[in-house]
Amino acid sequence: MAPQAFSIERSITIAAPAEAIFPFIVDFHQWKLWSPWEGLDPALERTYGGPTGAVGSTYAWKGNRKAGQGSMIVTDLAVPDSVSVQLDFLKPFKASNRAVFTLTEVPAAAGTEVRWTMTGENTGLAKLFAKIVSTDKLVGRDFEKGLASLKLVAENR
Repeated sequence: MAPQAFSIERSITIAAPAEAIFPFIVDFHQWKLWSPWEGLDPALERTYGGPTGAVGSTYAWKGNRKAGQGSMIVTDLAVPDSVSVQLDFLKPFKASNRAVFTLTEVPAAAGTEVRWTMTGENTGLAKLFAKIVSTDKLVGRDFEKGLASLKLVAENR
């Protein structure tokens, strides 16, 4: 069976300029403030590496069954318009995905649209699970929750 490609995308408009939002995305230390997965394990082990907020910046985590284990690395960025991240999960299942955050100023809304996209392929157990529950349905709510938290953080800073 060939891998099953997927794409998940959500967006939100934040009443702040891209320059004010961008640091919360590009600096993995700031993800504690808004990431929808940060609260899954109070004892989550975090490791940061590379140049903070730049290409090569890394973040690895190891936690309970809910949080799992994996790592991220910033692979590309255009200040303050986009951040690309390679996301590798080790547990609860292995997966390798690409996440892209795109920030677009929206003058009519006096803010910035933040678009969070993740692409990858469902393989192995993830492919079987995706036949029961789509990856978009499974992760899309987390994206919505994370973007709503990012909005609160960015608008209140």
